[in-house]
Amino acid sequence: MTKYLKVFFLVITLSIMFLALAGCRILQRPEEADPIPDPEEPEQEAVLPEVLEAEEGQEPTLDVYMHEENTVENMSMEEYIEGVVAAEMRPEWDEEALAAQAIIARTFTLQKIEAEGGLPDRDAHASTDIQEFQAYDREAVNENVQAAVERTRGEVAVYGGQFIRAWFHAYCGGTTATAKEGLNYADEEPPYIHRVDCPCYEEIDEDEREFEESFSTEQVRGAVQEITGEDPGQFESIDVIEESEGRAIKLQVGEVEVNAAELRINLGSTELRATVIDNITVEGNQVTFTGRGYGHGVGMCQWGAYIFARNDEKSAEDIVDYYFKDVSIQKLWD
Repeated sequence: MTKYLKVFFLVITLSIMFLALAGCRILQRPEEADPIPDPEEPEQEAVLPEVLEAEEGQEPTLDVYMHEENTVENMSMEEYIEGVVAAEMRPEWDEEALAAQAIIARTFTLQKIEAEGGLPDRDAHASTDIQEFQAYDREAVNENVQAAVERTRGEVAVYGGQFIRAWFHAYCGGTTATAKEGLNYADEEPPYIHRVDCPCYEEIDEDEREFEESFSTEQVRGAVQEITGEDPGQFESIDVIEESEGRAIKLQVGEVEVNAAELRINLGSTELRATVIDNITVEGNQVTFTGRGYGHGVGMCQWGAYIFARNDEKSAEDIVDYYFKDVSIQKLWD
């Protein structure tokens, strides 16, 4: 009997130990599984403006107002882009620079048509008048331009499913500008516009690197008065009172403050080439500006694009991606 009791108690003891161990296992917190990652949201894609009446994936045709002939001509988008690229950039430049310009030109055109509905007063979508759209010169189109446009056929720059404001300029002077700095842009700063260093200053032809331009004091006085509504009167100096990376933002003319970008436009953007101003002198009735750059400095620098392409440093798409932050290149038609 004692033997059986010992066996009985041994079985009971082992059972209790087993249950205790099992209980500990049951009460342990289970290891957390790796969380299931959220599916990546697909990038939003831009669509062609409705006014173009083109099917998805189809190259649109444009009614283009030819301002010199005062006529409207129908042509394919890519034919129009060839004429724009040839007019806006030197046709002999490297193909990838011209290809970047083609992406910019295509994007600029579609964004403007999307935003403004084309040119209804002219019964047209676009224009060859640089005051209305972009420059255009079909006579300057060469094989280099044709190859660049064909290489990027249908490609546009997009941010958040929208065509970007594809600003560009000839030569930034070494650093590009934000829209508010270079254009005195009134709306919120576009998220894809940013300031970047550019190789143009060291590489540009020496005779184009810097500028010096003079105006009469009366010209400057009249421009300031037209912009601000205030008469600066007779002044003996002009001072840069706000700047960013060497780019003048505000100037003090006499007792009046004036935006530098607006003053440049008023005095003539081909005369006062840029707002990267190194010195301003007032002597007698003459004001002389010296500085660097050509254009507003926002977006793609054409000289920078040329240097990146010439040195085989960047493709056309990479050039656009460098000057515009977080954009995607979308192909709208084959």
